[in-house]
Amino acid sequence: MTSFSDLGLSPLLLKAVANAQYVTPTPIQTQAIPHGLAGRDVLGIAQTGTGKTAAFALPILTRLAAGTRKAGPTPRALVLAPTRELASQIAETFRALGREQGVRVALIFGGVPKARQSRGMAMGVDVVVATPGRLIDHMQDRAVRLDQVEILVLDEADHMLDLGFILPIRRILKDIPAQRQTMFFSATLSKEIGELANSMLRDPARVSVAPVATTVDKVEQHVIFAEQSHKRHVLSGLIRHYGGGRTLVFTRTKHGADRVVKHLAEDGIEAQAIHGNKSQPQREKALAAFRAGTTRVLIATDIAARGIDVTGVTHVINFELPNVPESYVHRIGRTARAGATGQAISLVDGGERSFLRDIEKLIRVSIPVMQPPRALARAA
Repeated sequence: MTSFSDLGLSPLLLKAVANAQYVTPTPIQTQAIPHGLAGRDVLGIAQTGTGKTAAFALPILTRLAAGTRKAGPTPRALVLAPTRELASQIAETFRALGREQGVRVALIFGGVPKARQSRGMAMGVDVVVATPGRLIDHMQDRAVRLDQVEILVLDEADHMLDLGFILPIRRILKDIPAQRQTMFFSATLSKEIGELANSMLRDPARVSVAPVATTVDKVEQHVIFAEQSHKRHVLSGLIRHYGGGRTLVFTRTKHGADRVVKHLAEDGIEAQAIHGNKSQPQREKALAAFRAGTTRVLIATDIAARGIDVTGVTHVINFELPNVPESYVHRIGRTARAGATGQAISLVDGGERSFLRDIEKLIRVSIPVMQPPRALARAA
């Protein structure tokens, strides 16, 4: 079995890895880190929860240790992420692993004042972790320069495209040197993702830890057929039935998430919502409560949930199926993380059966139908 000491990391990084309580490299880390250390471009296909952040962070930190910090807001490494939550998670990993070598990390996303972000970069920065829109704002303000970037990472590229970030990404690429190392990660590899990867990468090493668009092996998947008007009762019953762990509930819309929180409160179940209409402090507070276990039920939209990396999520419940089948893969990947098991239950009404067929076609699995417990059936 490979260990981190077998991957060619420096003693300083091995110490940081130990301090972060990383025990054994995950498959994506074992495959990607050697290519990253060799300076090759990397195309990584990996589901959420597979450890891909460290798979690109450790090679980047190795390269940073070999050089000197540039003066002013000129990072040597740039990581692009689709959401604030994912960007925050990535920046936290860089800070933890780079603390021993004094790495400076700037976190750039919207929804908060730009001035503090600008001041942080002006003091000198090694790594910028950013969402595309806010990064372009800083570029236009001349608060950051990308002409010294040596390593570029695009994380969750499939979700970048889902959110319409293709034009901002191409705008950012114009300011980054063509001679660079690029690492490109995606959970799925559609035709559009492949075209974007081909435009960014040079002779990449391709690493994959799961077949394209497969779901996590340790997630037990089920479907419950219920009309929309009955779903709230079924959801409340499921949460009570499986009450011990953390439950993540997905809706298609922000207003739908708020309605579910209200309905659960009427049924005596405390829950919080996380979505794009919430302020950043509200989102961070809700996520912190869910991570700490003081809130056991979190309602989320697809966009907000991409950065949710919380251990101990025992159940993912799709209150509504996504109309993009790849989103189903990402949703249920929020459970069964770090080797644990988990359960994903989808509530499907008559109008969503076509979505279910598309999902089953994508994952090449017929999801078994689950009869709700008797109490739920009576409530529905």
